[in-house]
Amino acid sequence: MTGAVPPWAARLRDERRDREWSQRDMAKRLVEAASEETRGHLPARESIIRNIKSWEAGEHRPRDPYPTLYARAFCLDEAVIFNSSPLVSQAPTESDELVSVMVAEPALPWIWEPRSTASAIYDVTRSDLMLDRRQAVKALAITAGLPLIDPVQRWLTKSPRELPATSRPGRIGADEVAQLEATADVFRTWDDSRGGGLARKAVIGQLNEVADLLRDSHPRDITVRLFHVMAELAKIAATMSWDCGMQTAAQKYYVLALQAAKPTGDQPFGASVLASMARQLLYLDRPQDALELIRLALDGVQTVGTPRLRAMLHTREAWAYAALGRHEAFRRATDAAEDAFTEICEDDPDPEWISYFDAAEFAGVTGGRYLEMARQNSRHAADAVTHIGRALELRKRSSMRSLALDQIGLAQAHLLNGDLGETVAAGSAAADTAGQVQSDRVRVQLRELYVEITARSDSAMAGLSQQIRETLAR
Repeated sequence: MTGAVPPWAARLRDERRDREWSQRDMAKRLVEAASEETRGHLPARESIIRNIKSWEAGEHRPRDPYPTLYARAFCLDEAVIFNSSPLVSQAPTESDELVSVMVAEPALPWIWEPRSTASAIYDVTRSDLMLDRRQAVKALAITAGLPLIDPVQRWLTKSPRELPATSRPGRIGADEVAQLEATADVFRTWDDSRGGGLARKAVIGQLNEVADLLRDSHPRDITVRLFHVMAELAKIAATMSWDCGMQTAAQKYYVLALQAAKPTGDQPFGASVLASMARQLLYLDRPQDALELIRLALDGVQTVGTPRLRAMLHTREAWAYAALGRHEAFRRATDAAEDAFTEICEDDPDPEWISYFDAAEFAGVTGGRYLEMARQNSRHAADAVTHIGRALELRKRSSMRSLALDQIGLAQAHLLNGDLGETVAAGSAAADTAGQVQSDRVRVQLRELYVEITARSDSAMAGLSQQIRETLAR
């Protein structure tokens, strides 16, 4: 009998069992995944349970709206569940260069109701903890265009539902929440210094614990703080997933971070999540979509954004313009970033999550954009050398990932400038630093440098080429 079950039916059953849901639990999840309008047209719970039994037996295929509800409940793409046409390109091995990512419409968990957001994060993290990373790297379908931009606009237009208030003590108090907040700070520091790697699972586990806590009732102030911790951890999980080459997971966690931030009313943090989503899209060569997200972020913090946050957002805006070849717009956005940066008052501290954007980061991001433009016109190479060089002078030695990216960028800028001696010096330093970082971004950019220097067939580059090859092999 098992052999006669269609693959999609077996997938429905296996995905449910993997999450340790009963068929009654599955029915509840399908109802929760429905919109308020759709929910009113669904049959009684017992009828849904009978349908689930029938679907899992392969007796007939679910009809609308159930395929969509399954996709939302499992946080998987509908095409993946029901075995329709593939959405992803050939999966890369960990030693390959970044392959182009196919744009699809996976079921990103667009949920703006607080309790549903917590439940979604709990389920996603629980599945993630059981997922083999090599399999996750193969999933390279991302959402872009209107399917991404339209739902994100609800971050601005849709008011958060009131959090349920209770005076009953929850499982934790203010001291325990403070410890969770401190843990998030530690994970953020680790991410900045070493990249994703082994710490990713620890972040996912902590995120799962916080989401589990939010399935209970707590006093309002505790609930708001827990949502904020959950949002921060989801954002860190997204960045670490990206560093592990898990682009689909990264985008999903960014979306969850944005939704978790909504109940807190923290517009600036939400804008920072949008900026991170835009940076990922820029990395995946989707500059127009990235620009749309940055514009939404800027709109959201017109009156509440600190100068440091606005400066960061304008650098992302400039990045998108540079990628689009709009060089005058790039300069205007860069000027706006500089103006905002000069307004920063060190006596008025920013939140910890934006403190990374210092003078070194500003210079490094700007230099990286000049480097991109120098590939079309070498006259920009000198500007790239100047800005990236300044970033390296100011960069904290503990920020290993950013340090490695700066060093690689400087080597590439010197190469475009025709200064082979400086290329070797910067490239050698980059290989040393990259060997201490677990980051897919660093690996990809170092591989790009390797390809560029080996194309020169210059004997002066032979030693550097060998050093980079050995680093990539490790």
